[in-house]
Amino acid sequence: MMLSPDQAEADLSWTQADPETLLNGLKSAGCTSDEPAEGEERAKCKADQPLSREEKRRRRRATAKYRSAHATRERIRVEAFNVAFAELRKLLPTLPPDKKLSKIEILRLAICYISYLNHVLDV
Repeated sequence: MMLSPDQAEADLSWTQADPETLLNGLKSAGCTSDEPAEGEERAKCKADQPLSREEKRRRRRATAKYRSAHATRERIRVEAFNVAFAELRKLLPTLPPDKKLSKIEILRLAICYISYLNHVLDV
């Protein structure tokens, strides 16, 4: 992508401005420089202070308490899911009866078995 000379000059005009002028422009826009964070300076704008609903949700989800509660809920959900698969597995006829099946194998075998039972009832 080629830049026109006019566009390049417009883009570079800020580099030729006095640093004091740039700082005053930032302050008038509501930006102030606060404490450096880990060796770098960060500018905070007053316009950024009210957090959006999404930002509040992101910050809440970042807390250790929230993550721990979420992990507990997920663990309970997965355990219930596995119990349901185990119960379904017990109802399916296979040889040997204690053969370990994957979840997809259990579902496919259940589909076949239900189709077979449906066919038996129709005849």
